[in-house]
Amino acid sequence: MTRTIYRLTPKDLAVLEAMLMRRRAFADVIVPMLERKLAESNVVPAGMVEPDIATLNSRVVFRINDGAPEARTLMLGDASAPVGFGLPLGTWRGLCLLGMRAGQSVVAERPDGSRERILLEDVAYQPEAEHQAARTAGQRPRGPRLVYSAAGDRWPLGGGGKIRQTEGDDPGPSAA
Repeated sequence: MTRTIYRLTPKDLAVLEAMLMRRRAFADVIVPMLERKLAESNVVPAGMVEPDIATLNSRVVFRINDGAPEARTLMLGDASAPVGFGLPLGTWRGLCLLGMRAGQSVVAERPDGSRERILLEDVAYQPEAEHQAARTAGQRPRGPRLVYSAAGDRWPLGGGGKIRQTEGDDPGPSAA
C-alpha cells in the first residue's frame, strides 16, 4: 500500500498520465518518478483544492537542500517563458513540487543516485484559488478579455468589422 502525500487536480492528473505514456515509449529515466507520483497522489476536484497546494501554473517558492529560496511557475514547458521564470513539469524538481502542500518537503532521488531535499515554502499564486475567489465574490475569473466588434452576423466569411470601443472615449470621426 502506498501513502498519499500529493494532491492533484484532474487536469494535473491528465497531464502526468499523458507524460507517463509518452516517456514510457522512450524508456525515459523519469518514468519511475512519474509512476511513484501517480501512486502517491489523491485527485481533488479543481474547485476544492486547497490554496496552498502546488498545481499546474502555480507560482511556488521552494528551497533545494539548504539553498536560497527560488520562485518559479510550474509549467508544461518554458520555451516561451523568460529565463528563470518557469519550472517545467518534465524536470525532476517541477515534477516533485506538483501536488505538494506549502511547508511539505520530500527527498527526491535522481537517476545518478544523488538525493536532494525539496521544501515547498509557499504557493504565492494558484489559478484554482484565484478562480474560486472570483466565483465566491460573484465575479468572472480574471483572464483574457474579449474584444468584440459590430454584429458578427453581417460580416462576410473571413471578413472583419471595425473594433468598437464601449468606454465612450473615442473622439469619433468629427475630431479627425
